[in-house]
Amino acid sequence: MPLLLRFAMTILATATLSACATTATVGSHVDPDLDLSRFRTFDWGPADALPTEDARLARNPAFKDRVQGAVEKGLAARGFQLIARGDTADLLIHYHANISQRINVNHADRAYGYGACARSQADCPPDLVEYEAGTLVLDVVDARTNKLVWRGWARTSVDGMLRKPDVMAKTINETVARILLRLPPKL
Repeated sequence: MPLLLRFAMTILATATLSACATTATVGSHVDPDLDLSRFRTFDWGPADALPTEDARLARNPAFKDRVQGAVEKGLAARGFQLIARGDTADLLIHYHANISQRINVNHADRAYGYGACARSQADCPPDLVEYEAGTLVLDVVDARTNKLVWRGWARTSVDGMLRKPDVMAKTINETVARILLRLPPKL
């Protein structure tokens, strides 16, 4: 394979993998006995004793405001009301966020015939794409029993997000909305 074509295919594969890295992976866990219809109000729980945030997030007040705003908007759309300070809420909300280095390796895909070098494995090294992945976890706690009743999470690439407030806002809004889609409906 000519060197220029191989280089172009590597660039194309890297761009494709980078695009895939920005898609959020979302999941959740729910208490099987959860009946959300008995909960009407929520508030933010106390801050965690152990910091889990990346220093770049902790120093960015817009990050906290964006996350809390997106969660409050999403819960309000589902029929929950944020209580006034001093009142007792039915649910307490916590969030945890961190950023970690991730590596996406496509070598395994080639063994099954995918990718640019699938036919010529001997002279084609694996493609490695390094990126920073942000993980956001939302915990919903029964305020009366202090029991976790639902947890939702998402992981997505944060490359470029930390330096661009508009990208951060869009990413947070979309990610929180996708997480809250997994919250069971109020019956």
